[in-house]
Amino acid sequence: MKQSLASAAVLLLSLMSVASAQDPQSFDRVEKGRYLSVLGDCAGCHTAQGGQPFAGGLALDTPFGKLVAPNITPDRDTGIGNMTDDEFVAALHDGRGRNGKRLYPAMPYPAYTRMSRDDILAMRSYFKTIQPVNNAVESNQLPFPFNIRLAMAFWNWLNFTPGRFQPNPQKSAEWNRGAYLVEGPAHCGTCHTPKTALGGDKTATPLAGATLQGWFAPNITANTHNGIGGWSKDDLVAYLKTGANQYTLASGPMSEAVTHSTSQMTDEDLAAIATYLKDSGVPSDGAKPTPVAASDKVMRVGEAVYKDSCAACHKDNGSGELHLFPKLAGSALVQSNDPTTLAHVVLNGARAASTAGAPTAPAMPSFDWRLKDDQVAAVLTYIRNTWGNAAAPVPASAVATKRTSQARFD
Repeated sequence: MKQSLASAAVLLLSLMSVASAQDPQSFDRVEKGRYLSVLGDCAGCHTAQGGQPFAGGLALDTPFGKLVAPNITPDRDTGIGNMTDDEFVAALHDGRGRNGKRLYPAMPYPAYTRMSRDDILAMRSYFKTIQPVNNAVESNQLPFPFNIRLAMAFWNWLNFTPGRFQPNPQKSAEWNRGAYLVEGPAHCGTCHTPKTALGGDKTATPLAGATLQGWFAPNITANTHNGIGGWSKDDLVAYLKTGANQYTLASGPMSEAVTHSTSQMTDEDLAAIATYLKDSGVPSDGAKPTPVAASDKVMRVGEAVYKDSCAACHKDNGSGELHLFPKLAGSALVQSNDPTTLAHVVLNGARAASTAGAPTAPAMPSFDWRLKDDQVAAVLTYIRNTWGNAAAPVPASAVATKRTSQARFD
C-alpha cells in the first residue's frame, strides 16, 4: 500500500511540474490523456511482465508470427520522444509511424482512427510526462514475407477505412458515448470481431467473437443464445467494473483488460458501453442448435467426468457459486460456436481478475495431466448440451490440437 501511494505521489508531482511549466490548463489535459490511455489499455500491451510501464517488450502472437509491443515512453533513443505530434496522430489515425513507417494492425489503428485528434493529442500530452525508459525493442519479428511492411499498403486497401467517429443523431448521448468508446479507444472489435484469412475484421458480424492467442474472445452482441442478450445493463457494468457478475468471471486476456482498463473507467463510461452493446443493431439470433441427446455415448462419458471432476464446484445442476465458480447452465460462453476457451481452461486452468469490487480472484486447476483428449472433449460436449444448453459437440481432435499448440502461447 505504501509503495502504491508513493508511486501515485511521484506521478502527481510529475503531472504538477509539467502543468506549472506550461499553460494553466495542462494539468487537466494530461489527466485527460492519462484516462484515455486507460480506455485504450495502452499499458496492457506496452508493458512486459516485470518490465517498466509502457517500455514495450511484450510479445504478441498473431496467426502470422510474433510482434513485440514497442517502447512508448518519451525516451528519445528507443521510445517516442522524437515523434512529432503529427506523427503521433498519424500512428493512431492512419497506421503510419515515424518517418511514415507502416504499422501492423496489432496496434489497433483501425479502431483508433475513430478517435478525435484532440483526444489523441491529450494522450500525447500524458505520454510526455511518464518516466523515459531506454529499452530498445525489435517490434517486427514476423517471418518472410509478412515482415515486409510495404505489404500493409495492400492490407489497408482491403481492410482499413480511416475516419473519425460520427454520432448517430437518432440515438441518445449515452449511446453515442458508448459507441465512441467501443468502436474507438477501447477497440473492442480488435479482439471480439471475427477475422478474415488476412486478419481483417469481418464487418458483417461485428463483435460476434474471435479466436486469438489461444483464447476465444466471446460474442458480445445482443444474441441471447451465445452473446450477452440475456445480461442486463447492470450485469454488463458489474462485469466490466469487477470482472464478475451472476453469469461468469473474467479470465485470460479479458482478465487483464478488466484489471488494466475497464475496472478503472468511470461509472458513466461503463454505463454508456453497456447501453451501446445492448442496442447496437446486431443480427438476429437465428436458429438455436439442436442439443446432443443425453443418451449419446459421448454425453454419458462426459457426465461421468463432470461428476468426478467438476460438480464439486460447479454443482450437479451447473449453477456454480456466485463470484467463485462460473455458472455453466445457460452460459453464453459455454454455448459459443468456438469452444477454444473452454478447452483452454480445462487443460490449463485459469484465474479470474482481482479488482476492488471482486478481490478474491478464484482459480480453476488444470486437468491436462489427468484427463485424456477424448475425456476433455466428452465433458465439454456434456456441459454444452445439458441444463438447457445447446451447442455443437467438441471433437477429441480439437482438444488434441489445442493441447499440442498451447505451448506456443504459454
